[in-house]
Amino acid sequence: MSPPPPPPRVTPFENIVRVGARSAPLTDLYHQIMSARWRGLLGAILVAYLVLNTLFACLYLLGGDCVENAQPGSFRDMFFFSVQTMATIGYGKMVPRTTWANAVVSAEALCGIVGTAMATGLMFAKFSRPSARVMFSRVAVVARRDGVESLMFRMANERGNQIAEATVRVVVARNEVTPEGERVRRFHDLPLSRDRNAAFTLSWTVIHPISRASPIHDATRESFAASNTILIVSVTGFDDTSGQTIHARHTYAPDDLRWNERFVDILSALPDGRGLIDYTRFHDTQPAEATPN
Repeated sequence: MSPPPPPPRVTPFENIVRVGARSAPLTDLYHQIMSARWRGLLGAILVAYLVLNTLFACLYLLGGDCVENAQPGSFRDMFFFSVQTMATIGYGKMVPRTTWANAVVSAEALCGIVGTAMATGLMFAKFSRPSARVMFSRVAVVARRDGVESLMFRMANERGNQIAEATVRVVVARNEVTPEGERVRRFHDLPLSRDRNAAFTLSWTVIHPISRASPIHDATRESFAASNTILIVSVTGFDDTSGQTIHARHTYAPDDLRWNERFVDILSALPDGRGLIDYTRFHDTQPAEATPN
């Protein structure tokens, strides 16, 4: 039985209260829609559809007996007449009979055309937007690798295809104090032993050797927490299926670092000679002195 999924992760960038920033909800509406989940977008379209049809049904009711073959004062008939009008169905049973009804029908037809075009465009843009399914290890470890103290974390391509010319960049962000006594938030690039992968298919262990020139040389668990140090990981590459550029991002907070531990092995061989990668142990670690499995 597989373990339950971890709770939703709140990154340090999402856990920020912004005060005094100018709010422009209508200007950022497209960005908000594109960044929303599919169920949120479909739910918003459904709510807007019901609200608009309810509004136009009320307008038809204000016109009295303005729709032929509809029961006078029947909200149900006006609502379904509105649905038929907005969708340009026009069955021919219920038709407008007054100037008021024709004016409302004209306005609703325009709203229906514009709304259908906008909904179609938004759904296509969201559906066709390239995305990466890169799995990051829940923790990063600090241990010796090839005789050098190193910071390491793992990534995996969950989609199973190839990410060509994959490039990874790691930045450390922490609070520092300048010689003048000013508190600033500074970002430092961490050089990696290998920051490019011609074909990112299975798993990739990213390694930063902690040399004397490393920005995190002499760092400890306590110093990471005291300076609110976080690691920002950014991955870009080309999806060989769609031919589009994809990217993924992840952050590691001080509590996500494991000192003097290493990742357990997830690669092995089957009796028939095929390779096996065990993603159920992808996030598991063990003491660095332990014998590899």
